[in-house]
Amino acid sequence: MKKTVPFILVIALCLIGCSPSVSDIYITANGKESKDGELGFNALDEGLNAVVQLRSEGVQNTLTLHLMEGEYRLSSPIRIQPEHGPLKIVGKGADKTIIKGSKVLTPKWEKYNDNIWVAQLQKEDKFDQLFVDGKQQILARYPNYDENGGHWQGHAADAISPERINTWANPEGAIIHAMHSGEWGGFHYVSRGVDENGKLILSGGHQNNRPSDMHNKYRMVENVFEELDVPGEWYLDKDYKLFYWPKEGNTITNALMEGVQQKHLLEIVGVEENPVRDIQISGIRFEHAQRTIMEDYEPLLRSDWTIYRGGAIFLEGTHNVSVQNCELTNLGGNAIFVSNFNREVTLSENHIHNVGASGISFVGSPEAVRSPSFQYGKFVPVAEMDTVKGPKNNTYPSNSVVDNNLIHRTGRVEKQTAGVQIAMAMDITVSHNSIYDVPRAGINIGDGTWGGHILEYNDVFNTVLESGDHGAFNSWGRDRFWHPNRNTMNQIVTDNPELPKWDAIKTTIIRNNRFRCDHGWDIDLDDGSSNYHIYNNLCLNGGIKLREGFYRTVENNIMLNNGFHPHVWFKNSEDVFKHNIVFTQHKDIRLDAWGKEIDFNFFPDEESLLYAQNKGVDQNSMYGEVQFLNAEAGNYKVKEGSHALKIGFKNFEMDQFGVTNEKLKSLAKIPENPQLFFGEDSDKEAIFDWLGAKIKNITTMAERSASGLNKTAGVLLVSIEGESVAGNSELQQGDVIVLAEGHQIDTVADLMKAYQTYNWMGKLNLTVIRDQKENKIIINTKI
Repeated sequence: MKKTVPFILVIALCLIGCSPSVSDIYITANGKESKDGELGFNALDEGLNAVVQLRSEGVQNTLTLHLMEGEYRLSSPIRIQPEHGPLKIVGKGADKTIIKGSKVLTPKWEKYNDNIWVAQLQKEDKFDQLFVDGKQQILARYPNYDENGGHWQGHAADAISPERINTWANPEGAIIHAMHSGEWGGFHYVSRGVDENGKLILSGGHQNNRPSDMHNKYRMVENVFEELDVPGEWYLDKDYKLFYWPKEGNTITNALMEGVQQKHLLEIVGVEENPVRDIQISGIRFEHAQRTIMEDYEPLLRSDWTIYRGGAIFLEGTHNVSVQNCELTNLGGNAIFVSNFNREVTLSENHIHNVGASGISFVGSPEAVRSPSFQYGKFVPVAEMDTVKGPKNNTYPSNSVVDNNLIHRTGRVEKQTAGVQIAMAMDITVSHNSIYDVPRAGINIGDGTWGGHILEYNDVFNTVLESGDHGAFNSWGRDRFWHPNRNTMNQIVTDNPELPKWDAIKTTIIRNNRFRCDHGWDIDLDDGSSNYHIYNNLCLNGGIKLREGFYRTVENNIMLNNGFHPHVWFKNSEDVFKHNIVFTQHKDIRLDAWGKEIDFNFFPDEESLLYAQNKGVDQNSMYGEVQFLNAEAGNYKVKEGSHALKIGFKNFEMDQFGVTNEKLKSLAKIPENPQLFFGEDSDKEAIFDWLGAKIKNITTMAERSASGLNKTAGVLLVSIEGESVAGNSELQQGDVIVLAEGHQIDTVADLMKAYQTYNWMGKLNLTVIRDQKENKIIINTKI
């Protein structure tokens, strides 16, 4: 076996004329040697240096760095610059080639007490996350970690109460996580001490663009020694003493201890005038990157977001870069961040999971935006506004693809996050991704600048799990035309009808996706979102909401157990809603007008249709039994002869959602198909699942008599699971729900209409009959 070729020998080889034939360089891990005949190194940076040397010697062909099986631990990020390309960095597979931003710790343990061990580390060992035998351990916290505990997997109103703070010997350095008072994402703080009133002195709270007080309930504190009270928790003090309570069965002296030290793992950075070109990254697992919650954040224009511009993989100033067949996991911040000028980026067939912030982000520069504003209440007066359409320069991502990625369990620390985030970008295609188990949106578009995005064949569900007033897909459009005063904005657009398209210059298309949101809307176009075409989407629960905006066409969608939510529309929105199957009446709020066309839709019953027609819309719409081919199996194509076809609805494919890569498909979850509550397709005698309770219609005299009802109507709670939304409420088995938010509840369908209308608020006011008496109950619809 040949010894690894030192860098100086590479230069020598190049000088004697072998350079033009070089195409492969081999990097070995863990001190292993390369094979005879291979140009090889045992350090990644040496291989990259060799690439630069070969380029200087005239080698212009694509070079391939082969990362052999093993772990590559970084003391600084891998940096790829323009002089490296064209270049491939190829691993042996994400299960074999692993790049880590952590250091192996070698603590000498001593007993601290009956449960906790202690070891003295050095300053250079400092870390922010601890992994033991490959599993992340819990930074000492209150309340304790509970996977099913809701926000931050456990929250408590008294997390930073003076009474609790008083039990801490040293509150300095405590990390506080709290939701926004409206649950619009979260905030993060670090304690600098305690004031004279026993309250923490905090820094931070800059991670959200909608300032507010902390939520009074959804709070969690960590990095406090006194909260180290269960197995699996750890604490590192200011003197670098590590305290750890091992989990039962762990042999602490032989355990692999890893401390996370790097913010970024891979940086591919050039500039527009000299971009990094033609780079391919594949077959690698990227693991262990630091949290970035206390780094500098910047606002994404007037969206609700501020964001840290960085990630485990960071791209800026690139052209034709791909990251494929990689795994990104156990990361404290963003996974992949595509910043400012980038063209033809392809992110495909990656598995992204257990990530502290967002999965994939495309974020341009505000310097490319004409007349930008940076907070909800800010605006540029029309007289001072730049009137040129489109971007000001090229410092934004464009012509890029996010395809066939499995993205789940993101936002484990930060809550104003998304599986895929797009802001100040153009022409981004997001297709065939499976995105689920996220605290807020699965896919978010933060502004209208500059549109042209295509979202298709995605499977997005289990969303808005730890936040409120949001959707599986969410967007904002607080662009140049948008103004916080509704009347002013209405007048601005009346005077300048094309102004909403000055930034949203291209139509964004949302088609052929499957969405499910149980705590908001399936598709949620928020403040000012404009220039959208939304069609052929299967919405499993939350329906479609269009808040004030312009030029949206919504057609040929199916909204199971829900419907259409037009909110605060303007007189001249030019919106269109047609050829859709809805399951409820339109849930309009404060409309000045009903847009350009609301018609030819299919309703479940005459009552819902008449409601719309009495509003002056849907004159050619119909109602009746939809007649799905196989709803229980998730096939919501309608049968030949269904009246839904008469209003112009056309069937679309039901088996193309989510990842198609066979390996990722075998790992991916799929959403539950809902029981149908409305219309002739529903089973009036069925027992339905709702928020952890089994419910049914009161249908017999025996049920009526047993509950002491004055009519055969209401919704009976047959049973309640202990750890569930219903189980954590004051509801009891045998209760009969008769009112919800003041609406009479005769059937499960009535309850679902009320629930779908008010669910986004996070609570529901109910009246139940219990022991022949009325009881008022408020149920929080989230844990």
